[in-house]
Amino acid sequence: MIAKIGKGSNMYGAILYNQQKVEAENGAVLLLNKIPDTLDGRYSVAYFNKCFEPYLSANIKTEKTVRHISLNPDPADKVSDEQFTEMACEYMERMGYGNQPYIVFKHTDIDRTHIHIVSTCVGIDGKKIPDDYDHPRSMAICRDLEIKYNLNKATEQEQKQDNKIFKPVDYQSGDIKSQIASVVRYLPKYYSFSTMGSYNALLSLFNITAEEVKGERNGQTVNGLVYVALDENGNKVSNPFKASLFGKDAGVAQLQKHFEQSKEKMKTNPARAVLKNTVELAMHTTNSEVEFKKQLAEQGINTVVRRNDSGRVYGITFIDHQSRSVWNGSALDRNLSANLFNEWWSNGNKPELKIQDRPVSKTNTQDDVPTKDLFEFIPQEHSQSSDLGLFSLLPDALGVDYEEEQFAKKMKKKKKGRRL
Repeated sequence: MIAKIGKGSNMYGAILYNQQKVEAENGAVLLLNKIPDTLDGRYSVAYFNKCFEPYLSANIKTEKTVRHISLNPDPADKVSDEQFTEMACEYMERMGYGNQPYIVFKHTDIDRTHIHIVSTCVGIDGKKIPDDYDHPRSMAICRDLEIKYNLNKATEQEQKQDNKIFKPVDYQSGDIKSQIASVVRYLPKYYSFSTMGSYNALLSLFNITAEEVKGERNGQTVNGLVYVALDENGNKVSNPFKASLFGKDAGVAQLQKHFEQSKEKMKTNPARAVLKNTVELAMHTTNSEVEFKKQLAEQGINTVVRRNDSGRVYGITFIDHQSRSVWNGSALDRNLSANLFNEWWSNGNKPELKIQDRPVSKTNTQDDVPTKDLFEFIPQEHSQSSDLGLFSLLPDALGVDYEEEQFAKKMKKKKKGRRL
């Protein structure tokens, strides 16, 4: 079993993320700790958020007061709701959060059923609960829970996945070609993006841009692609590298196939509705571009804004690391076009949106159609630029994919073993 500990400042967003899983019948509320029950067993984000307010307001010095934790067993493990509840209680008690208010949500939208725990690190007395050495303590607890509940043990390689992340290109450190290769060879395997523009938006997080090159060879038109490294300001700082240097997945032909496959996949991706609601909530609860981007970043979403020479916003792209999908604003929803954000950030005309606070049922739900495209991202310490602009990066979001890859590989090996 693998645990992910997310630390942030947006309690409402953390609760909303889990509520939307329940509303989509891809989750359930398993346990409320130190949170009053209701007569009808139904709750809302506003209700949950209000229960945490006395704790959050007791300490105004601590910036990252929210703890958003996920416990992820192996896909082969069959864990009952009762066992998930017991594991959550033991984990929180041993991590020092046993007397804190927390909510345990079960997620069933991917093959690997798992739980999320939303809590706070601030006690009712206003003191911050020490979180030194959280990671090693969490790993030790997971190993004990594996033994106690007869779960498949996470391999040493899986335990080290958090340290395996795609890194942005640093042109000053040299060997730019290898740095670019470590990114472009693998991004199409993990992310859905349907246009060259959305691909470049994703690449921009890694200080890379891709440019199409057209020419003729033997009287026939030839399309190619080159990759160039960028500095922190988006300026080109390297010679162009041909896509052929990085394998077929980085070339035009394969990318075109990827665009088409992504279009079909994204049509039915349930993450679209969740992302749309999350973006609209950020618009409703923030007052500037910087605040807007920061709030989304805390939920694993990068915002890439494109402006022309006069400063007008002509494009906006949302990179959702939770669902590994890249959406242009207008493709996500026609009401989220670049013009709307330009009116807000350039002209001060903030759009008025009505955010509905729908109730959450505590009733457990069945995993009807697991969505393999979704994976779980719990943001930890983000690496953000000072203006939270084009090159803001959430490295942990990318590292999670290795964990998913290891699970998949292990399952494939088991299937091959059965055939022998």
